[in-house]
Amino acid sequence: MKKILFVCHGNICRSTMAEYVMKHLVKQAGRSAQFYIDSAATSTEEIGNRVHYGTRQKLSQVGIPCGDHRARQVTKQDYEEFDYIIGMDNANLRNLLRMLNNDPKGKISLLLDYTDRPGPIADPWYTGNFDETYRDVLEGCQGLLQKLV
Repeated sequence: MKKILFVCHGNICRSTMAEYVMKHLVKQAGRSAQFYIDSAATSTEEIGNRVHYGTRQKLSQVGIPCGDHRARQVTKQDYEEFDYIIGMDNANLRNLLRMLNNDPKGKISLLLDYTDRPGPIADPWYTGNFDETYRDVLEGCQGLLQKLV
């Protein structure tokens, strides 16, 4: 089983969007039993909060189910349990490396590293553009799934 953890700053917008998009893609591919997918935050600001309404609205708009995820912070144990820890931007990467004592097993990457246009996924908390975030998350998740199957 491949275990994937998506990470952003608060775990209410980008990482949860990636979690549910990836779960949807994996289910469509008939491979749900081969994956465990979750998401977490680098900060404590949103701990316990539900998925952002903009993320919920965008996922609903494109027909992707959104569960009752509650924001949580990434832990050192996550590094041991997950095969892939995927951040949304460079600040997430820096925080992950600091929080997890670097990356000796090479598990940490950015989501858009799995596309032809590596880089950060803009935070819709600041931009308000959930359409752009969804486009990038979908492309990144599709690239990641192609790599893993």
